[in-house]
Amino acid sequence: MIARTWRGWVRTDDRDAYVAYVEETGMAHYRRTPGNRGAHLLTRDLGDGRTEVLTFSLWDSLDVIAGFAGADISRAVFYPEDERYLVDREVTVNHYEVHEPA
Repeated sequence: MIARTWRGWVRTDDRDAYVAYVEETGMAHYRRTPGNRGAHLLTRDLGDGRTEVLTFSLWDSLDVIAGFAGADISRAVFYPEDERYLVDREVTVNHYEVHEPA
């Protein structure tokens, strides 16, 4: 199993609106992609007017991630309104092998 993470930053005042937007776009897209085992959205207020947003998803394999991300699975996937909310973002994602207990 593979874990995929991405981080972005929004104004704290926009946090709730962005969370709702990402749930309707990215999280919904993750969850309906065959091979996805779950997707979660985490936020953390940084105390400086920004909120960090982290997406965390689990996948059967690197190959099935291409069904969501396209051929270059290292690139982050963005949606039309992301530009409106994000004050900074990672343009790549991280993939981790998940080691499950024996």
